[in-house]
Amino acid sequence: MDISENMHRAVMMKKKDNVAMALGDIPAGAAVELRVEDIDFTVTMRDSIAFGHKFAVRPISIEEDIVKYGEVIGMANRTIQEGEHVHVHNLDGKRGRGDQHGA
Repeated sequence: MDISENMHRAVMMKKKDNVAMALGDIPAGAAVELRVEDIDFTVTMRDSIAFGHKFAVRPISIEEDIVKYGEVIGMANRTIQEGEHVHVHNLDGKRGRGDQHGA
């Protein structure tokens, strides 16, 4: 398969993931085609996404778990829209937080 300059790549490992990771810089407005297990879909970027950064593949509600590679990596601290950058500004870690102990 030829990869054109306009094709942007990302990886998403599990159907239950709600984020994918950019395999190169992706500009805002770009359409990214994803295939996970037996599902193909397209996400349009709301934000520019830098190589190695995450973006939402569907809307994520406030306090919903952020799931990458089938594992919970944190929790949304606000509503996150499909195609939006997911990083420290809208994701809170859950590990090692005393305020989350027993929650």
